[in-house]
Amino acid sequence: MTARIVSIGTAVPGAALPQERLRAFFAGQPDAAPLTKRLIGAAFDAAAISTRHTVLPGLHGQADGVYTQEGDELLRPSTGTRNETYRRESTPLALDAAQDALDQAQLEAAEVTHLITVSCTGFFAPGLDYRLIRDLGLPATAERSHLGFMGCAAAIPALRQAAHITDSQPHAVVLVVSVELCSLHIRSSSDPEQIVASSVFADGAASAVVTADSGRGRSGGLALGRFATALTDEGEADMVWTIGDHGFEMKLSAEVPRIIGREIRAAVARLVGETEPPHTWAVHPGGRSVLDRVEKGLELSPEALDSSRSVLRDYGNMSSATILFILRRIMEQPTPSAPIAALAFGPGLTVESALLHPVS
Repeated sequence: MTARIVSIGTAVPGAALPQERLRAFFAGQPDAAPLTKRLIGAAFDAAAISTRHTVLPGLHGQADGVYTQEGDELLRPSTGTRNETYRRESTPLALDAAQDALDQAQLEAAEVTHLITVSCTGFFAPGLDYRLIRDLGLPATAERSHLGFMGCAAAIPALRQAAHITDSQPHAVVLVVSVELCSLHIRSSSDPEQIVASSVFADGAASAVVTADSGRGRSGGLALGRFATALTDEGEADMVWTIGDHGFEMKLSAEVPRIIGREIRAAVARLVGETEPPHTWAVHPGGRSVLDRVEKGLELSPEALDSSRSVLRDYGNMSSATILFILRRIMEQPTPSAPIAALAFGPGLTVESALLHPVS
């Protein structure tokens, strides 16, 4: 029995926020020098993003006195304050995505046997897993796991763990839930790396229902095949996610796309082995330049990354949730070509990948 993704649910907070609004917001900060304004303009315009979503009302022009004050000025709340916002806002978003996945799968919450939660933008306990069981009505006996602080790549290891569970328990129904509130950690900065981070990251949640039991849920979906993981030879200092006094701090150097472009062919070779080369691609859009390097490094056709580019355009980079948004978009296509390669990149620099096949 092969594990399959039966369905993927997604959720985003609030109304879509135009990239132009966000560019003007950051360029309009009182401490933004002329050079900083130019860097902001260049980074935001090059991001290939049209809209993003955020839980912060201040980015929509509604000053809250915590993150923003009148005049669209960014404040510097403590990490504790930011994490309290995460505790308050992450659960409703995760619940919406999870319920969407269950509804699409045509499964009841009571049928879920395992829950895997994923996040790198906040912490609390009893945590997201506890609240999902309580508020969704999952069985109190559902086995819980949490993958925390693994960055943008974490949803693929979560799917891998779900597949391992179904290997040993063929009738298991695993609910994977990723929620990321990246905008909680924004800051005004003249640092080019922080400016790039501000130009791409956004908030969102996604959930997948995974089972190997063909009698559970609706038919179809994506069969989970081979997984692969790799640490690149360099990049440990180029993509870093740490906790500071005023929020989590992202280091995202200009070397990241180059490292990915150089390493991607070997990573895909490890995933594919002797099997048929992928025809469909789901690549985490760490940014437009990352997708450009992957396309060039693998010698892909311009349309090969259409799903990845369209999710980046419509939502930005929602960290670990993003790859599930892309897989959902592929699942919605009338006849996605098999096999499908899913690739995501995390701090380290790490590459996580999976090979999937559409199920009729």
